[in-house]
Amino acid sequence: MISERRLAILNLIIEHYLRTGEPMGSKNLCRLLPYSVSSATIRNEMAYLSELGFLEQRHTSGGRVPSKASYRYYIDNLMEESEVSPYDARNIDEQLAVNAGDPERLLSDASKLISRYTQCASFSSILEDDLDCIEGVDLIPAGNSKGMLVLLTVGSKIKSSLINLTCRLDDDFRFLFYEVMQRLFIGTPLTDVNMALIQSSVLIADKRVFDLLPVLISLCSLCNEASHTTLNIEGETKLLSHEELGTDVYKLLSFLADKEQMIKLIKEFSRLGTKSAMFIGDENPLYEMKNTSTIISQFTYGNNQKACLGMIGSVRIDYKRVIPIVKHIFNTVDRLLSKEVKNG
Repeated sequence: MISERRLAILNLIIEHYLRTGEPMGSKNLCRLLPYSVSSATIRNEMAYLSELGFLEQRHTSGGRVPSKASYRYYIDNLMEESEVSPYDARNIDEQLAVNAGDPERLLSDASKLISRYTQCASFSSILEDDLDCIEGVDLIPAGNSKGMLVLLTVGSKIKSSLINLTCRLDDDFRFLFYEVMQRLFIGTPLTDVNMALIQSSVLIADKRVFDLLPVLISLCSLCNEASHTTLNIEGETKLLSHEELGTDVYKLLSFLADKEQMIKLIKEFSRLGTKSAMFIGDENPLYEMKNTSTIISQFTYGNNQKACLGMIGSVRIDYKRVIPIVKHIFNTVDRLLSKEVKNG
């Protein structure tokens, strides 16, 4: 059991360090505590908190700084979250509502907002689904000998591509295109759209299969893209201003640029079934993130589609302000995705 005075001292040291990045000594604590206590007594209390693993002393004559372990105790027991201002809440809700019907763009917008409001890196990911199928395909005229191919999947993924055509996009060509789509592609799993399926379209299109070929190849490419886990990262360079990361920031940036390990982490988190989590310092499962605080949440929508959204910063961030704003964005995304499901 930690006494009230020790908790007050720990809280003051943590909040001072989060705000300034500087250690705090006993003399400063004497002035800040709401009751009279000697410097010697405070030093004894700080020594006790150090024995518990909550404080560290970087120099013999210097003050104390919080350990990574102390941040977890601070968040769970001491911190009073700030409220998101009505202005910020309204601004976030309005910006996220713009692409509420497109989950991928909604998550991308949310990631940008997280990075902007927290000054940290952020990420969004839509996980692959082997059962996702083609729900609809459209071909829209886009100028001379060009067409815009638009793919919609059962999992609410929208992909598009501009195609150079070898013939006019007239009514006859569009009728043939939709017939091929209806007979061969609509309802087909994304992972089954391949060159073998394209070749079978010759039984329907006959000689005009060569006119259809650019469209079908493009469709195959879009299905391949939609069938894989996507990862979008925002604001990586903002981590350069996080002094607590030191020179390790470059290793972290290389890690994020690779993306494969981050995708692996997201998939593992999704398999846990946990709605939201925060990993601080050594709680992070990957070595490259041991000096970071990571907040992550997963969402389920549509035909059991799964997505993740999160933030990455140093361990010295303004938790009182950052956590509420990230929670608000998570909750808004969750509400909009749930609404999209009901409307669908």
